[in-house]
Amino acid sequence: MTTSTPVRSPAQLADALVRLTHLVQHVFADASRRHDMTPQHAQLLCLLTERPLGMSELCRLLHLEKSSVTGLVDRVQRRGLVARARDEDDRRACRVQLTDEGSRLADRAHASVAARLDELAADLSAADRAHLADALTRVVAAAPDDH
Repeated sequence: MTTSTPVRSPAQLADALVRLTHLVQHVFADASRRHDMTPQHAQLLCLLTERPLGMSELCRLLHLEKSSVTGLVDRVQRRGLVARARDEDDRRACRVQLTDEGSRLADRAHASVAARLDELAADLSAADRAHLADALTRVVAAAPDDH
């Protein structure tokens, strides 16, 4: 079991959150590679697990320009992981949705990430896990909707 100095200042908290972000990004990238995807492909699939999204919404959520999102969706669509469907509210637009294979791959990649993060947190007590999950949920909830 590793021990560390308790976080006592805002700078230490920010540093810990930044290090956590890097760790999660590495775990996400490793899981993506294991499932023969880039992290960007996996991120797109994960965003689509809840519901189909329009291209503008994907641009906002991925923080990418329209041409970049179009190329990303094209590549993932060629692999049969997503499909474009006409937007019922705006016939000029389309919504991107997971195919059955895309949904299965997104679920497997998510399970890989969750399992690895669970391993990394194995030394935390149940109470510490609950406190951490609660605190991080509040931090995420405080962020603007485009994150």
